[in-house]
Amino acid sequence: MQVPAQVEYERATSVGHALELLARFGPQARLLAGGHSLIPMMKLRLAQPETLIDINGLSELSFIERGAAGELRIGALTRHAELLDSALAGTLFPILADAERVIADPIVRNWGTIGGSLCQADPSEDLSAVFAALRATMVIRGAEGVRTVPARSFHTAPYETVVGPAEILTEIQIAIAPGTGGLGGPGGPGAAARGGPAAEAGPFLMGSAYEKVMRRVGDWPVGAAGAVLWLAAGPAAAPAAGGTGGPGVACTIAAAGIGLSAVGARNFVAAEAEGSLRGGPATEEAFAIAGDLAAANCRPVSDLRGPTDYKRHLARELTIRALRTALDRALGRAPGQDG
Repeated sequence: MQVPAQVEYERATSVGHALELLARFGPQARLLAGGHSLIPMMKLRLAQPETLIDINGLSELSFIERGAAGELRIGALTRHAELLDSALAGTLFPILADAERVIADPIVRNWGTIGGSLCQADPSEDLSAVFAALRATMVIRGAEGVRTVPARSFHTAPYETVVGPAEILTEIQIAIAPGTGGLGGPGGPGAAARGGPAAEAGPFLMGSAYEKVMRRVGDWPVGAAGAVLWLAAGPAAAPAAGGTGGPGVACTIAAAGIGLSAVGARNFVAAEAEGSLRGGPATEEAFAIAGDLAAANCRPVSDLRGPTDYKRHLARELTIRALRTALDRALGRAPGQDG
């Protein structure tokens, strides 16, 4: 059946009003942002909300800016096309533009929202892997106030998140330091405990990249990997044997973030692969080991997009490719350039 069930419609005029409407109509209400996932599910009767709360007019949730602490802030109602076109986001974190460039098509990107994609919680969602690799923070607002949740704890199961029935994801924050894209990194209190480099250990060279294989342009991934590298920028030193150092840079990996999509990685993260890189040299051998661990510890399932062994192969190869590109970008060199 391609006709939605009967549904009531409300249009929110502010975030506060949207929260009031969610409280009034209860768990059978759903927020309507871009609608590119929700509406098709309603047409197939896979989703049958009793009330739709339209939040498209909430301009307060549409922004890309630097926060007071220097973090990158992305409003949940920001459209995919806006994030793709953002010079600020693309300069600080090229992984964002990499991913947005291969999400769906221009029609979907012009109307689909960042928050909507994340809250849909599809196991093959591109941005979930990207924000996991970046160790982003999700900001959630409810009647009792605002709370923050690490991106790596945001998804609890396929199509499920920690956002409560009367809460709204309002923004995504990515910690940065002056000079990210060259020297810089996501340091700060507790950074090392979260797997990122501690602020006092800086400065860092940072690079990021996203790699994806899909059956056709704009499709969901068969497999995808995002990588973020924070390199300790030490005194001039020659790279270790087989290494990939650059002039004046000792290529030791202070921290790494690896996000995987569509291959059954827990919380979209290749934690074992990240751990193998931390504190070691940025070499092809290290990247190969990380790729092996990413493949060994994900849990893909066979489907129309490919068998399990092929998806594990993609997890390995795409992790290695993303790490290579992230390293090249951290060192400011052309892809594949040595030394």
